[in-house]
Amino acid sequence: MNDIDIKGLNRDFESRVRLGIMSVLTVSGEVTFNDMKQMLDLSDGNLSSHANALEQNGYIEVRKSFAGKKPQTLYIITKSGRDAFSRHIEALSRMIGKI
Repeated sequence: MNDIDIKGLNRDFESRVRLGIMSVLTVSGEVTFNDMKQMLDLSDGNLSSHANALEQNGYIEVRKSFAGKKPQTLYIITKSGRDAFSRHIEALSRMIGKI
């Protein structure tokens, strides 16, 4: 059996929630809080805490505004987030290819 190299994997994306957020944003570029919550079937708190961690690491940008009188939160993938997630997916592909 081949040795499997896991060094290229990014620990920031190990959580299924963070993996889901980054996957959605990689495809869409930007998504509202409510749409993301619905797509990933998450609670408000769970989505907020994981999005905050991704924002702190510079992978996503969180923009808060108002649509009329209703607050709206928009998640946007950053260039560094797209690059880091792409490297993570490439590492996963290499790892799977060795199994």
